[in-house]
Amino acid sequence: MPLSESELKQNKEQLPASETESENGTKPASENPPTPEEEAERGFLPVLKNRNFLTLWSGQVFSQLADKIYLVLTIGIVANSFVEEGQSISIWVSAITIAFTIPAVLFGAAAGVYVDRWLKKSVLVSTNLLRGVLVLALPLVLWASSGQQLGQLPLGFCLMLVVTFLVSTLTQFFAPAEQSVIPLIVERRHLLSANSLYTTTMMASVIIGFAVGDPVLELADAAALSLGVPESIGKELVVGGSYAIAGLLLILLRTGEKKDANPHEQPHVLADLRDGLRYLRKQRRVRNAMVQLIVLFSIFAALAVLAVPLAEKLPTLEAEEFGYLLAAAGVGMAIGAGIVSQAERWLSNFQMSTIGSAGMAGALIGLSLFNRELWLVVGLIALLGLFGALVGVPMQTTIQAETPEEMRGKVFGLQNNAVNIALSLPLALAGVAETFLGLPVVLLALACFALAGGVLTWYISSKSSDR
Repeated sequence: MPLSESELKQNKEQLPASETESENGTKPASENPPTPEEEAERGFLPVLKNRNFLTLWSGQVFSQLADKIYLVLTIGIVANSFVEEGQSISIWVSAITIAFTIPAVLFGAAAGVYVDRWLKKSVLVSTNLLRGVLVLALPLVLWASSGQQLGQLPLGFCLMLVVTFLVSTLTQFFAPAEQSVIPLIVERRHLLSANSLYTTTMMASVIIGFAVGDPVLELADAAALSLGVPESIGKELVVGGSYAIAGLLLILLRTGEKKDANPHEQPHVLADLRDGLRYLRKQRRVRNAMVQLIVLFSIFAALAVLAVPLAEKLPTLEAEEFGYLLAAAGVGMAIGAGIVSQAERWLSNFQMSTIGSAGMAGALIGLSLFNRELWLVVGLIALLGLFGALVGVPMQTTIQAETPEEMRGKVFGLQNNAVNIALSLPLALAGVAETFLGLPVVLLALACFALAGGVLTWYISSKSSDR
């Protein structure tokens, strides 16, 4: 007896990715056109109606902005409390950056192994609440250690490095748990739209968080003073409170997870990491998607640094107003995320990524040639953000859709490890490269980097389709 339309649709949704899409990520030519109901389910609205995803996304906004503003907070504490007049702040900031980066290198991949064995919701809630407690404890730590030394360094600064290390360590557990939860709470056909919001928020926090950090903290101090709270703790209340709000919101999350039957079984970290690496070696499409994300985040991390000299070149902007340029990238990302959620009916994930890589390269070449007119620079940076979303969203969706649930923590742990390193190196090197090579040369180098990622995507897709 022939199946009804609803039964056919249900069977199709239960098929794995390999059976609903061809190897190069394109939909089979024989696939029936989408029904009016399926057309109505495209875009952000169905995802935003998903209470669990809305809860997760809200927690992500508070948590990731707090992550970025925390670095601004610690730099402000150093400038106000530890740096003497005439002394360079660079070495102090480098120490903070190292303390924030080391956990990503040491624990990023291993954290994913544990996340695979633990309840993701518990990880999400506890890591945020603990980070909130650590940040809120900073004023007390600095007050208790005031005037004390540890060798040649102020004790308060050393303790702040410890707090920074612990905050970053907790972040390594939060990130893979967050990515692993999305496929648990979002239907497969809505994954691209969900990742449009998730990935855009993640990328935007990298560039916008640094730009708005100082103004937000200044407002926090002013608000604390007006409420009779000591001005010195206003900043910590905002950052620590953001982590705490994220944790409290995520208590409302329902993931449908079941408690492990062997809760006392300890993961074999090295063996599990080898499993994750072995999986990536076999899964060329997932590996390529991860490489594309590394390229993407490297470029946007470099942009966060290069926005300052770029603003200096514009006659209508001051260097400290570089945040306007980064905001343009955020607007472009939001527009790009909307385009991605609609373009899935015409283009595969890998086709969108290839177009995005070429568009990013074009925008960077344009910036290297035309960086004296404000409207042109803002437009090109917005295009960079737009095409960046065309790379980031489909690639993140590919990783989530094609990685089995029992491997997600390992794979996302490895991804976060690589992305954190990719973020750190450009933040450290972009400014130095701009000083010695000049802004146009560095922007052209980034364009070549983006093009290389696009060529790799095209090559992987064409090789897969030939098999």
